[in-house]
Amino acid sequence: MSDFEHRAAGREARRAAPHSPWTPKEEHRQDLLQRYLGALAHAAAAEAATEAGEPAAEPADTPPTRAGHRTGGRAPQSPHVRDVMRVPAVSVPGDLPFLDVARTLSRERLSAVPVVDAEDHVVGVVSESDLLAKAAVMAVPHRAGPLARLREHRLYEKSRGETAATLMTYPAVTVHPGDPVADAAWTAARSRLKRLPVTDHHGRLVGAVSRSDLLRSLVRDDAEIREEIESRILRREFLPASDVVEVAVDNGVVTLAGRLDTALVPQLVEAIRDIEDVTDVVDHLNAE
Repeated sequence: MSDFEHRAAGREARRAAPHSPWTPKEEHRQDLLQRYLGALAHAAAAEAATEAGEPAAEPADTPPTRAGHRTGGRAPQSPHVRDVMRVPAVSVPGDLPFLDVARTLSRERLSAVPVVDAEDHVVGVVSESDLLAKAAVMAVPHRAGPLARLREHRLYEKSRGETAATLMTYPAVTVHPGDPVADAAWTAARSRLKRLPVTDHHGRLVGAVSRSDLLRSLVRDDAEIREEIESRILRREFLPASDVVEVAVDNGVVTLAGRLDTALVPQLVEAIRDIEDVTDVVDHLNAE
């Protein structure tokens, strides 16, 4: 890395550094974000490998997730969009006046909504940004200077619309119910969308999925991992020893402490390693 690149990286790091200490809630959010980005990176690598006609090689430092869990050679159990999407999805017809579109977004607490035709085909998406452009033109009908009008010609043309169909952005970015969640997350990240319409293979609206839905599906928090270990593994498979084994989970790393028959320790560790979102297991069992 050159001196220039070093200085640029330093400036970027300083800009990214928080000005005040993170709260516990923010630390948790940042942790989930890092693991989410790991899943996106895996999906992007898989997509690139598919386009190149090669099998995707999972990087060793990519955090295992629901959509990319390393299980010692076994195929991952990837969730699909149908498992996390919300139904029914809110939509608006193309002839709905823009004020009614604004009311729909406000009532449903959405930032965007799909526009559908008479047969429920998704023809576009109208967002708060589209409505804000309309409101701006209404407030200031004539911009000063021809250069500004030329530069923003497309925005002005669209903002003259009066209905959802004339204000919407098209074609809509959509996903299908059978798409892997990791692929849908990559689509949302690449298109910078908070919410994606879900359509069948005929383009008809069947649901919607948000980035938060995808995040929850890709990454479970530490409390959920700990609960699965205690309820599904310890209480069912190691019942006599469940009261003397202590489980702690931090950022996907499971730490085991307490007492357990030495012959059973490898079996327990292996069972925990196979749990989705577990990144490592630290064995302190029977340690004095």
